Amino acid sequence: MRLAALYGLMAAVFFAIDLVWLGVVARDFYREHLGHLMRHDVVWGAAALFYALYLTGILVFAVLPGLEAGSLARTVGLGAFFGLVAYATFDLTAMALLRDFPLKVVVVDLAWGTVLTGTVAAAGWGIGRWLGVGAG
Repeated sequence: MRLAALYGLMAAVFFAIDLVWLGVVARDFYREHLGHLMRHDVVWGAAALFYALYLTGILVFAVLPGLEAGSLARTVGLGAFFGLVAYATFDLTAMALLRDFPLKVVVVDLAWGTVLTGTVAAAGWGIGRWLGVGAG
């Protein structure tokens, strides 16, 4: 039950940060550089599946190992690295396969994925400690 609560609270943190990024901070940036590739209608099922899997990845690969080690630094490092790898998977593949996929978007996205995921992992570590996840 604590793990489910941790997942849900991490999801709230992730969505709050990512929605500000996508909806306010970088909205015009993505429209300017990727507008020619963007859909008019979001495929919400695909988005929901991505978020569910991605949050599970942050939990499994960063937060739980960090809680087990009792180390916020380890959690942030693992989270940041997971974010870099995950965002690079999309962005570098898109750059390799899609005509005119901008290098500027790749660089910004890799930085964003690293920061976002490290931040959410840190929040997950704090929430997990508060909930007593991983405590003996």
